[in-house]
Amino acid sequence: HGPRSQMMRCIAHPTMLKDGSAWGAVGGVSATYLARDGFTGAPAVSIDDAPDYWRDLGTRWTILEQYVKPYPVCRWAQPAVRGALNIRAEADIAAGEIVRIEVRSFAEAVALAARAPSTTEEAQYSLPFPVAVALVHGDILPEHIDGPALNDPAVLRLSGEIALVEDPALSKRFPAERLAAVTVELRDGRRLESGTVAALGDPEEPLTDAQIREKFEKYSAPAIGRAASQSLCNLVWTLGANGSGYGAKAALLCDALLSPAGPARLTATV
Repeated sequence: HGPRSQMMRCIAHPTMLKDGSAWGAVGGVSATYLARDGFTGAPAVSIDDAPDYWRDLGTRWTILEQYVKPYPVCRWAQPAVRGALNIRAEADIAAGEIVRIEVRSFAEAVALAARAPSTTEEAQYSLPFPVAVALVHGDILPEHIDGPALNDPAVLRLSGEIALVEDPALSKRFPAERLAAVTVELRDGRRLESGTVAALGDPEEPLTDAQIREKFEKYSAPAIGRAASQSLCNLVWTLGANGSGYGAKAALLCDALLSPAGPARLTATV
């Protein structure tokens, strides 16, 4: 853990060290344990002097105002991925038809420049590689950015054909907006353009419940099986519904996540 995460350092040297509020998380967890053991402290400013921060507690769910990533790569690469997928779907093109790709985006996004990543961390902190994956496969799943998939010749060919261009206008709109524009050139001379797009999953254009559930199943089913995945999703979705059964559901959820036999018991119970 570090007292301050440095995003651009993580991009320049992708490792398992992720960006985030590291010490904030440690402090929050530690405070919870201390409070449970009876440790007392001075009244919090947010309670005494800042009611705007808590008066909507229980009615406004700020977690829903965060973004949800559709794909398992850096958020800054997601607008370009969406643009590439839009082009692929609308023009119904195959990856072999593509000879060149241009991605225009803000400066921090075009710094995600790894074209032939050797680790999953480098693949996650890349812009050209996931764009190439999207154009080849029509999706980006965890297995596309790890292991043997890092050496996929079709993906590596397209990744090498991507020109990353900083667009000053888009840089000026960052970080309030994270945008990209993708142009694809085909062997027959056609140029296909996405226009300027934002990432799907932002609060302004959130994923639907069905899309969130679909993503959960895609990621969890390979590990615990489709039946257990669907049962676990249903359990989380209805946790605390109607104010009843919360304790039993929470216990079942913990068992499913922590016990090797949990998925099987979950499928049989839910």
